[in-house]
Amino acid sequence: MSDSTGYLRYSEEQVVWQEVPGETALAYTITGCSVGCKGCHSVDTWPKGSGTLLTPDYFQQRLDDYQGLLTCVVFLGGEWQPQALLELLVLAQQAGLKTCLYTGLEDVSDDLRKHLNFLKTGPWIAERGGLNSPTTNQRFVDLSRGELLNVRFLG
Repeated sequence: MSDSTGYLRYSEEQVVWQEVPGETALAYTITGCSVGCKGCHSVDTWPKGSGTLLTPDYFQQRLDDYQGLLTCVVFLGGEWQPQALLELLVLAQQAGLKTCLYTGLEDVSDDLRKHLNFLKTGPWIAERGGLNSPTTNQRFVDLSRGELLNVRFLG
């Protein structure tokens, strides 16, 4: 389902160092998730239409603001609006940045994959744990090298 504006919406924007190993990333927590994993720590982001619009103009301004300081952009969700997400991924790539998507799905479209360097897949299953658990069902893959990076999250 697409937001009536055609844009993604986000609840949080922050610079992060743990979501993508070895990268300094600008991360957006996207609202409107319909996956609904039991035990999700971001239930407050589920309502459609909540959050702040993430327009391409605003996103480009943020990329300009952080020019030379970032190596990656992370979207925590957004695959449910693939066209809006693709537009932002292309802007990030044009700025020379790597791109990453965290999704609770098992996979995403080839169109999205073509514009991603990193992809975290798999729903949250509390008893299996997240990427920092050796029993997790989730996968964090460096798509450009085809390498599973889960071991980088283990303490």
